[in-house]
Amino acid sequence: MSSLTAYVDGASHGNPGPSGIGVVIDGAEGAMRIARSIGRQDNNVAEYVALLEALQYALRRRASTLHVFSDSEVVVKQMSGEYRCRSPRLYSLNWICRKLARSLNFSISHVGRENNLAANALATSAARGRLTRPAATTGYAAASPSSR
Repeated sequence: MSSLTAYVDGASHGNPGPSGIGVVIDGAEGAMRIARSIGRQDNNVAEYVALLEALQYALRRRASTLHVFSDSEVVVKQMSGEYRCRSPRLYSLNWICRKLARSLNFSISHVGRENNLAANALATSAARGRLTRPAATTGYAAASPSSR
């Protein structure tokens, strides 16, 4: 089993508005970059969907450990239990993420936006509809290995 590190970000142009996620995952196999449009959402939903993408990727890869860096103070503090999740629109996303995180040695830390530039660029690109590799059937950018 492997250990992964993920940088996640969500972007929304308008709140709500066209939104996207960006995820950069580093592991023994190299770096994986994921950019995906998620439709019309608000920024906090986009941040949670980015986290969910990282968790699902780690579980698919049968990782034992996932450490996440996010520039969303709300998501980090809600996931660590410091803030309660009172928003009905975020509650279900928070619950799903917490449930998946229990399957891993999971940790999450807040990082400044300046230290999350790659994930931010992917999320912004996806929100603006500027995906570099559209998948044939979904219209989303394909996840692809790359170097950070």
